[in-house]
Amino acid sequence: MVKYERPTPFENNNSARLIEALSTTCRAPGRIRLTTPPPLSLYVHFPWCIRKCPYCDFNSHALARTLENTHFPEIEYINALRADLEAALPLIWGRPVHTVFIGGGTPSLLSEQAIDRLLSDLRTLLLIDVDTEITLESNPGTFEASKFASFRNSGVNRLSIGIQSFNDSHLRALGRTHNSAQCRRAVEIACLNFDNFNLDLMFALPHQTLAQCCEDIETALSFSPPHLSLYHLTLEPNIYFYKYPPVLPDHDTSADMQDWIHIRMREAGYQHYEVSSYAKEHRKSRHNLNYWQFSDYLGIGAGAHSKLSFPEKIVRQIRYKHPIRYLSQTALEIPIQEQHEISELDLPFEFMLNALRLTEGFPAYRFIERTGLAMTLIEPALAEAELRGLLYRDYMNIAPTPLGQRFLNDLQSLFLKSDL
Repeated sequence: MVKYERPTPFENNNSARLIEALSTTCRAPGRIRLTTPPPLSLYVHFPWCIRKCPYCDFNSHALARTLENTHFPEIEYINALRADLEAALPLIWGRPVHTVFIGGGTPSLLSEQAIDRLLSDLRTLLLIDVDTEITLESNPGTFEASKFASFRNSGVNRLSIGIQSFNDSHLRALGRTHNSAQCRRAVEIACLNFDNFNLDLMFALPHQTLAQCCEDIETALSFSPPHLSLYHLTLEPNIYFYKYPPVLPDHDTSADMQDWIHIRMREAGYQHYEVSSYAKEHRKSRHNLNYWQFSDYLGIGAGAHSKLSFPEKIVRQIRYKHPIRYLSQTALEIPIQEQHEISELDLPFEFMLNALRLTEGFPAYRFIERTGLAMTLIEPALAEAELRGLLYRDYMNIAPTPLGQRFLNDLQSLFLKSDL
């Protein structure tokens, strides 16, 4: 790790302006009292894809293409990420970074040199341990054995591969740019270079049958992946599929798929530790756990979100979304488009929205530790959830019941009613 002198927060005018803006977000102190900052993660967003998928609601943009190449301003973007991070440093002085996630988009489109430069910049500017989990999102169409070996040598120690399906017809329906053979080849390359990786798959796809869903899962399991993320296809607003919805399996069929997945994954020795996540022992996603435990994260890159805790407030930030606008604003040292303090009224719901996704729930003290609020504020909602059979609690732990896991939205919405 590269050591560096800690400058004071006001060694440049831009840092001073940023801290002043944060200090004026809430003039009068509220009831939030955070005695210890939570663990901190870093998210790095790469906003380009070869093609925008019709089900995707992430901040991703199709690349300009010629017959032979795809084009994006790689060097300029890596420079902007460093500038973005440097501007944010005064907000996180002295805090170690426990996980790094490079997501998108398709960050595996970056060259070996770009990933090496990015990780070198992160190690120079941040407190990153040698065992920090560093994940790179990747799509099968971008896999080259030598390229991913280079990523591993640069410090990436975990992959998250967007398989989605091993069925060619379903891949075409989803607008994916890869085929089934490329999916298999990508997993083979991952197995050769990484001992920790995740496969993303979706179910309840257009015209998918239960048998086809089972075949996808069995194919994935044949590679013995350390981690699987299995998502029900949902049609979010502002996506192509929402405007032009495909024919999807009916509710009963999709429920049968979900029930079968739970049973099969348990038989295969995976722990179902979060709504859509299954892991072998010691292979849970540490980065995603950081979100679900309502810890802090700094997001850099186009459209990246941050949640940062201070003694008397918790602040959210959003960077400029469009990559070209992000580049121009970062050049002006103003990468943040929106910033606001999470109100005391919203904190209980935001905490529960994350924490109740974990099948084992959370220790009761974590609510106080991460929100700075008293447990008495959510007691009415806890009691109602318990009465409905959606939640179990004892003096140590609070967790969704199997019924609460199935009707998670109903359980989470109870905490919108908390009267602060």
